[in-house]
Amino acid sequence: MSHTLLAAIFAIGAALCIAVGTVVRQRTAAVVPDDSIGALGPITTLVHRPVWWLGTVVGFAGYALQASALGLGSLLLVQPLLVLSLLFALPLGARFSGRRISAREWLWAAALTTSVAVLVIVGDPRPGEPRAETHHWIVISAIGLPFIALCLFGAHRRTGSARALLLGLAGGTLFGVAAVLTKGVVHLVSLGPHAVLTSFEFYALIVVAAVATSLQQSAFQAGDLQASLPATTIMEPVVASLLGFVVLGEYLDADRKVAAVLVLALAAMAAATVALARGAANDDAIAAPRTPVG
Repeated sequence: MSHTLLAAIFAIGAALCIAVGTVVRQRTAAVVPDDSIGALGPITTLVHRPVWWLGTVVGFAGYALQASALGLGSLLLVQPLLVLSLLFALPLGARFSGRRISAREWLWAAALTTSVAVLVIVGDPRPGEPRAETHHWIVISAIGLPFIALCLFGAHRRTGSARALLLGLAGGTLFGVAAVLTKGVVHLVSLGPHAVLTSFEFYALIVVAAVATSLQQSAFQAGDLQASLPATTIMEPVVASLLGFVVLGEYLDADRKVAAVLVLALAAMAAATVALARGAANDDAIAAPRTPVG
């Protein structure tokens, strides 16, 4: 079995685990009242809930599969496949909310599946370097940190949809950066424990992943999942794929004619992702209404 095919299988498995873990954690976070939020956000309350831990463990399993996929394939291959988590979340969310999946949602699901297949098969993603250089991380930090800071500043001053959107954008961006760091750490694992423990990527990954997870939970708790879930789901593959292309030198093996098809597929994937994420958010709003404060 080729490394590309194995990477695709691991990525699809990761998407399934991510779907289950996300739905469980969304439903748990959505009912946390504002007066129960601690200094670290809603996580201070959620860690006392066994159901949240179940979703977290499944999510970690998804991350392990994602890391395995990134060790074998490029970011341009793995990250679009992870968007299929929304496809898996569709029937799960519908079952929890006690409703049937509409014909419109099935059409969006078909569009998502087709667009991802076109990007992966027709685009034929080619790998680049396994790790980013130090000067790359300096540039990424110089651009990324102010963007994250602006999102957090805006979220602190907003409520409802605007707050959820800004936190979702910040969390999704950091998850995209974490994907690049993960690819580097997986490469270092093959060189031995000393290479991992003395690397910048290993410690940066721990910090970035922890902050991204906290921001994601805060976005879920903000109440409007129709804003936070699409933002997080779109930003992660966009940021990771962009960094894979610009920083690691990954590319799609396509001529100009095929490139036009890939652009259309990318637009279709983005539209389908937003539509399905909003549907998943509606399911959670129905099944897990917010607990009133006061």
